[in-house]
Amino acid sequence: MSPAPDERDRIRAAMNRILSGTPEHSNGALTIVALAAEAQVPRNALTQRHPDLKNDFYDQVRTRGETPDSERRLRRQVRRLKELRAADAEEIARLKADVEALVGALHQTTAENSQLHRRLSAGTGVVRVLPQPGQCRAR
Repeated sequence: MSPAPDERDRIRAAMNRILSGTPEHSNGALTIVALAAEAQVPRNALTQRHPDLKNDFYDQVRTRGETPDSERRLRRQVRRLKELRAADAEEIARLKADVEALVGALHQTTAENSQLHRRLSAGTGVVRVLPQPGQCRAR
């Protein structure tokens, strides 16, 4: 589909309306979606046919000291991802500490088990068999 002959003019007029706070066809957000709606053109008109106008729009938004909505959204997402990453790092540290404690306990029980096997095979010492869970001891 070929662009309308006045497409660039409509986009420029829409930019002026949004930046002046008087949108007619959009919510006035500082986004390309709102700019396309305001100019009544498809969004790809800005992203593919007229990227210079898209860049100019964002430049004007920044010049006015404002932050484009898409950038605000991305900053919020980055902040949230950093928080999740920090929480994951804490959990990983906790899990590593748990692994170390479990490995230590395993080594201790293995050593005790080896010692008991040696006593049993040597015939010295008394080895008492403990009841298994669920078994009742006869009295």
